[in-house]
Amino acid sequence: MKTSHRRTAVMAGLWSAGLVVVNFIIPCVLGTESTTATGNNLVDFWIVRLGINLLGYATVFVPGAIIINYLRKIKFNETGGHGFLADLLRNFAFGKEQSLPLTHEDNPGKRADAEDSTLRRGLTLLFCVVGLQGSYLTWGVLQEKIMTSEYGRTGNTAGEFFKNSQFLVFINRILAFIIGSVVLSLKSQPTHTTPLYKYSFSSFSNIMSSWCQYEALKFVSFPTQVMAKASKVIPVMLMGKVVSNKKYEYHEYITAVLISVGVSLFLLTSGDVTRHKGSVTTVSGVFLLIGYMVFDSFTSNWQGELFKRYRVSSIQMMTGVNLFSCLLTGVSLIEQGGFFESLAFMSKHPDFIFHAIVLSLCSAGGQLFIFYTIAQFGPVTFTIIMTIRQGLAILLSCVIYGHPVTLIGIMGIFVVFLALFLRIYANQRKRALQQKNKQAGNDSNV
Repeated sequence: MKTSHRRTAVMAGLWSAGLVVVNFIIPCVLGTESTTATGNNLVDFWIVRLGINLLGYATVFVPGAIIINYLRKIKFNETGGHGFLADLLRNFAFGKEQSLPLTHEDNPGKRADAEDSTLRRGLTLLFCVVGLQGSYLTWGVLQEKIMTSEYGRTGNTAGEFFKNSQFLVFINRILAFIIGSVVLSLKSQPTHTTPLYKYSFSSFSNIMSSWCQYEALKFVSFPTQVMAKASKVIPVMLMGKVVSNKKYEYHEYITAVLISVGVSLFLLTSGDVTRHKGSVTTVSGVFLLIGYMVFDSFTSNWQGELFKRYRVSSIQMMTGVNLFSCLLTGVSLIEQGGFFESLAFMSKHPDFIFHAIVLSLCSAGGQLFIFYTIAQFGPVTFTIIMTIRQGLAILLSCVIYGHPVTLIGIMGIFVVFLALFLRIYANQRKRALQQKNKQAGNDSNV
């Protein structure tokens, strides 16, 4: 082994060992998160838990960054040998080959061949909508139940709240990773060219957005949270300009604002929302919701960029992202003792086990639809579908439980579907005009 190789390995090992020691010491000093409604431990503050989680993730990221920078510095893809370890390092840092060339038309939302019929495209979109709505409507109900229910409460006996949001993220991701791995082994996939480390970026942002969403339920009222989700299409478009330098038409910005306003009007005037008006909205909750929107917007746009640049399949994307998600959250939970505390909580409350399993199944199934939708139609279309899901959750509740829908709520529904109609109409006109200009160009060449 060369001296430079040995020096880099030692440096990465020292950083990893040092961070592991720090992560084992901190829980001993700060204690663990309280399971009561009002905990007074230092670790009960969300910003402290966030810092501890980030330290756990650094155990993986810092040594990984050192190794990747070194491999790129020595051009390991050209100078490295062969064998299992060498090929693994090459795939991790470089991928199998250069990314495919980009063209102006390379867009996740425009990947259908010209001969694909409008009917086939519409049925594919309908399949995505039904799958996403079914998975995440169920997931949303269970998410709120797990984070707000007092498990083990009987009569005058106080129960316990489950508060480890990171463990919920872990169990969701581990099942999704298993399902993705099984599908990869059973179904042929396109040649994988993506450097593996690039999945870690969307993995980290996905973990953080999920963590912020779970934590926000402890601090903000339901109307505040759904307003943030309903307005998410705007930061997704802004993040698209930052990540992929995308250009959007004026009608896309206008319809994004109309959709957010319409869904917010409906949610804020529905029966399910008004019953939570007494909930306390805090500055901490607002910061967590901002974090959720920022991280979630980055996740979908970064994945869209990988779909476009490397032509990965949705299953490859799902497996790669969840591989790093399991690694990051698993290491962090083990180092801080949260993994064993959560297992102890599960052993005491069997109903929590059922809720967690169903939550994970919905999350894994939903991820399949997420990656497929982003690959076929792009991140903005995906966000519109998920935004409408917020309104559907309240609408179903009003139909099933008889909650009244106000006139303003009906106006909100009208605004949403008007915006969707305008968006579809504008996109269809733009596509028809492009086809007409292309045909005119071909005729002139003849």
